[in-house]
Amino acid sequence: MRFAAARGLVYERTDGSVPGIIFARGDDGRHGNFQPAAYEAICARAEWKRRLQKVHTAHKRMRARADWRWMELDCANSSDALLMNVFCHPGVVECAGVRATLGIAAGAVPEFGVKPRTPLEGGKRDNTEVDMRVGDLLVEAKLTESDFQSARPSLIERYRDLRDVFDVEELPLRGGRVIGYQLIRGTLAAYASGSSFCVLCDARRPELVETWYAVMRAVRSFELRCRLKLLTWQELAGVVPGELREFLAEKYGIVASGVSGG
Repeated sequence: MRFAAARGLVYERTDGSVPGIIFARGDDGRHGNFQPAAYEAICARAEWKRRLQKVHTAHKRMRARADWRWMELDCANSSDALLMNVFCHPGVVECAGVRATLGIAAGAVPEFGVKPRTPLEGGKRDNTEVDMRVGDLLVEAKLTESDFQSARPSLIERYRDLRDVFDVEELPLRGGRVIGYQLIRGTLAAYASGSSFCVLCDARRPELVETWYAVMRAVRSFELRCRLKLLTWQELAGVVPGELREFLAEKYGIVASGVSGG
């Protein structure tokens, strides 16, 4: 709210014990949830702009209070919006530091909400999404989400390559459910497609980091394990252009590794 008020941005506040902030595009063309150069780039590319059109689940409940249609990526704590702020910003994927950090080739164009169609038993395919694909790298991004989802063991067992990829007995369990379900899916997608898989999360969330390490420990193949990555937003902030680095610090409190928060 302070960020929005200080910049004269259009926003709405949701109900709840910890209210959320929903930004809107103002008459001046600014959108408070996006760094200006990134937002301009998103609006200029049709496949990126389509990602902005998913309606927020709370919109119907709040229609009496809001005079615009809320979208999922309008939400201040959307990890998808953060991902697009970074990777749609002009020059980011061309930056040598970013390419080296992620292991991606020059000229790769980010795709968002990708369905890798991971093989299931019986010749079927998974229909779930990975947050981003850039070149041969799949990315799962987190910001304020509580976890990487959990699932019944029977849901995990649907995947054709599960036992080839994992020592299933070593996968983390809690209350009879397998935790890190999104991480398991991403790893299986990387295996099936010959891709790498990166988890991008906040350094202030050590429990998410530990869940990813727990899943990686259950991977059988050393070669596949070498294609699994962990990167924090703080590490990434250290190699992006300066104006984007400032935006990440001001809006999200994401300060480049080794830089004091002040």
